[in-house]
Amino acid sequence: MLIHDVQRFLRSIPTDQRFRVGPFTAKVDPDDADWPFNFAVPDDDADPTADEIEALVAAFRERSRIPRLEYIPRAAPKVEASLLAAGFTPEGRYPLLVCPPSEVVDAPVDPGIRAELVPASATDDLWAVARVTNAAFDAPPPVDHDIARMLRVLAGNGLVAAARDTATGEIVGAGQLLAPKGGVAEIAGIATAPSHRRRGIGGAVTALLTRAGARSGITTLFLTPANDQAASVYARVGYQKQGEALFISLRPDPTPN
Repeated sequence: MLIHDVQRFLRSIPTDQRFRVGPFTAKVDPDDADWPFNFAVPDDDADPTADEIEALVAAFRERSRIPRLEYIPRAAPKVEASLLAAGFTPEGRYPLLVCPPSEVVDAPVDPGIRAELVPASATDDLWAVARVTNAAFDAPPPVDHDIARMLRVLAGNGLVAAARDTATGEIVGAGQLLAPKGGVAEIAGIATAPSHRRRGIGGAVTALLTRAGARSGITTLFLTPANDQAASVYARVGYQKQGEALFISLRPDPTPN
């Protein structure tokens, strides 16, 4: 079933540290505290106890990370109520968009833009991709660890794509197809430089990654856009809503005055 395939993929995303706590698989990046790289995913149909959630919270805090989860509620419908009872707060509910590779279509793109895959040997291009991506997501300028993360994606048969302005040679858009697991993969990090937005770049990169993933045997490609505007971009190339993802975290207690 699709939601269970996606949930299984989320539990398998490569990371520097992975550990089990009760019915949760947690992943932590020791070099990057940014929330998208640090989260837990429950087992399918998990029904965690208060003690198991407390242990999960402790494990994140021992590693100086915010306790948080990213998962598909329909795959583990009892988890959310237990998290809310423990003081967790939803960060957001995001559409789970899926596109069968055979149904991807090309959306209009500026003729001066060329989307292409980036090989692992193209170090300068990977740095350019990292700069565009980090700027788009309000992250600090890239460091070596950002490049190492992309190289790990490529080593796991994932893909990195760039959109290049043919007039200047500058990389102005980017995206990644994370390392697949069991025929399932996530498209993530679709980003466009502010100077080149509204020119079809996000759709072009998404379509390129979707087709390339299909050629490598991936049968299910999904993504979780952050807002309706992003969702409309992916809809134009064939992605349709098939469910919902929940991001939920336990914020630190306010510092007393």
